[in-house]
Amino acid sequence: MDAVFWVVLGVVLAVAEIFTTTLFLIMFSVGAFAAAGAAALGAPTAVQALVFAVVSALTVAVARPAIRRHARSAEESGEQPFGVEAIEGTTALVLERVDADQGLVKIDGELWSARSFDATQSFVPGRRVRVIKVQGATVLVWDDDVSTSGELPEARG
Repeated sequence: MDAVFWVVLGVVLAVAEIFTTTLFLIMFSVGAFAAAGAAALGAPTAVQALVFAVVSALTVAVARPAIRRHARSAEESGEQPFGVEAIEGTTALVLERVDADQGLVKIDGELWSARSFDATQSFVPGRRVRVIKVQGATVLVWDDDVSTSGELPEARG
């Protein structure tokens, strides 16, 4: 009966991890499955709890630093940015009028939905703009003439 409890706990923690996406609860799930193994071998409840605690702690101590290291952005780690991170700070060509609500720009040959970072600005087709931030499949852009002076606006989350 103890093994079933630990398996259910492990599954619940694994499912909960799907909703948190922090890869933290999964480490306790591993501990629960280890405790289930101890229970299946006939270990007393105190030993099962100890196995759960030790395996969970070891998993957190060993896996967490590696996960955090890989989760850092390229800018934080000093590596060359790629993907969406590489787009921020680049220039784009306005293809369809960009304002606070809508627009279309071309970045390195790719078409992106765009909005003006500053709601008071709008940009006409043919204008060069600077990509300030990427939000999903939409880029927030700023007047390239202003941004080339070294004054990029702070990206608001």
